[in-house]
Amino acid sequence: MLWRWAVRRHPNKGARWVKKKYFKSQGTRNWVFSATEKDEDGTKGECSLLRESDTPIVRHIKIKATANPHDPQWEPYFEARRVKKMLNSGRGRSKFYRVWLGQDCNCHDCHHPITKSTPWACRHIVKRSDGGTDAVNNLQMHHLNCHRRQHAEKEVV
Repeated sequence: MLWRWAVRRHPNKGARWVKKKYFKSQGTRNWVFSATEKDEDGTKGECSLLRESDTPIVRHIKIKATANPHDPQWEPYFEARRVKKMLNSGRGRSKFYRVWLGQDCNCHDCHHPITKSTPWACRHIVKRSDGGTDAVNNLQMHHLNCHRRQHAEKEVV
């Protein structure tokens, strides 16, 4: 269909000219439909049509059948799911980065630094079930051990 469109668009041009203008080679792929476009600063760039296989497959993780989002016992499970989902998006990662910077890169409980190598968890200050939001000012980052210790203390009390 793209070939027929390109030939119809330029009826006075030959097949080689049409192929050279619209269909390029990229890596091991031939006949990639692409166009050259100029940016505002005058640099030229190639814009090409993506293939279906270029889209990564993202699998949905099923929720455990016994899990209840309104039960406080399942709160850590749903928070961990939410963190995984947010880490897969650019917006979610930037939100965690803002929370981390807002806490001066330290754990909220022990005040030791949170780094890439230390496991961490995120918690809502006001629970979502109590009307809290996913806003940056309602999130706290903790070391995973501090987070578990805090949940264990809640269960004992």
